[in-house]
Amino acid sequence: MKFYRDHTWPSTLEEAIAIQEKLRYQVITSDQLPEPIQYVAGVDMGFEADGTISRAAVAVLSFPDLQVIETSLAYRPTTFPYVPGFLSFREIPAVLDALEKIKTIPDIILCDGNGIAHPRRLGIASHLGLLVDLPTIGVAKSRLLGKYEELAETKGNWQPLIHEGETIGAVLRSRTGVKPLYISSGHRISLPTAIDYVLRCTPKYRLPETTRIADQLASAK
Repeated sequence: MKFYRDHTWPSTLEEAIAIQEKLRYQVITSDQLPEPIQYVAGVDMGFEADGTISRAAVAVLSFPDLQVIETSLAYRPTTFPYVPGFLSFREIPAVLDALEKIKTIPDIILCDGNGIAHPRRLGIASHLGLLVDLPTIGVAKSRLLGKYEELAETKGNWQPLIHEGETIGAVLRSRTGVKPLYISSGHRISLPTAIDYVLRCTPKYRLPETTRIADQLASAK
């Protein structure tokens, strides 16, 4: 894959906030998906050498049978600190390197992190979706912000995630009796459709197969 969209990477939090405030209004939260969906991808990150080296992993799977088609890894020096709400600036440069290595263009990318479930509505899934102009879904393992009602224990149950009166995502039980996932639109996909695809990519474990395989690649020693 090749990407042609220019992007200035910030060196301060003030610059990062300005970029998020600018880009948030470009995010599309309605369905703009190709038909049919043939390939789904997961992206995840690991770090080496006390966090100084970023290790990005991409796993592309066929859909709906979820067979691994292609994977890639990319390494680069980490140039932005770990600050909640700003992970995209720390992680996306290496993720783009990993995406550029794959030949199979995914129809949807599932990200280990948030989409619009973010203080400025521009988590890593939304930011990445804008840069690569592909549908993306935020699949976070923990809550960054927002409130929700009690969630039933059975797989497939979900509750809206609310922040400042706005539905920014869903708290989804992806497997009966396990901790929920926090799903949000990244870019070019609605929340109901995002929930549907996350469940269809999660046949057995808590995490979607896309994210689970990318996580294994990113964290492998």
